[in-house]
Amino acid sequence: MKKEVILAFLNDYADWEIAFITPLLNGGTEPGRSKYSIKTFSITSEPVVSIGGLRVLPDYDIDSLPDDYAGIILVGGMSWFTPETKKLIPVIMDAASKGKMIAGICNASVFLGSLGLLNNIRHTSNTLEYLKLFAGPEYCGEDYYENRQSVRDGNIITANGTAYLEFCRDILYALEADTEEKIEESYRFYKEGFYKE
Repeated sequence: MKKEVILAFLNDYADWEIAFITPLLNGGTEPGRSKYSIKTFSITSEPVVSIGGLRVLPDYDIDSLPDDYAGIILVGGMSWFTPETKKLIPVIMDAASKGKMIAGICNASVFLGSLGLLNNIRHTSNTLEYLKLFAGPEYCGEDYYENRQSVRDGNIITANGTAYLEFCRDILYALEADTEEKIEESYRFYKEGFYKE
C-alpha cells in the first residue's frame, strides 16, 4: 500500500510551486515506480483557490487528517501570514516531533521560521532579510541560513518561490522516492528540457 504525502493548501496558494512534485510523487519518476499517493489538506473542507484560479477540494481538514502520513508539503502563496495559520501550528509541530518530512516553499518557509523550526538547522527562504522581517521574533536562525534555491536538513526542506524544481528534488530525496540516478535524471530533464540553451 502506498504511503500518503499531504499537500497543505491555503487560499491564494502558488499553484506553480508544486507543478512537478505532484506528478513525480503520485505517478513516479517513471510509470509504475511510485511509492506514494498525494492527498490534499486545508484548515476546512471548503474549496481552496490558487493565485491562478485553480480550485482544490481538500481530502482532509484539521479534524480529519490521519496520523500515518509520510510527510507534509506546505504549498507557498499569499496567505501564510494570516491569523488562520495558527490553526495549523499543532499539525506542523506534531509532524516535527514525530520526525516526519516537512517541506515549505516561499512564504511557507517563512511560516516554518515563525515556529522556530529553522533556528538550529540549515535552511533558506526568499532571502534572509525577507525571512527575518516576516517570521518575527521566534526566528533566530540566521547563522544557519544559506543563499541557495532549496535546502534539505534532515527531514525539513525549505525553498524560495523560484525553486520549485530543486524543492521537488529535495522532497524526492527526503522520502527516498526513487534511486539517486532516477531522481537526478528527472530533475535534469525538467530543468534543461530536450535541449540545453
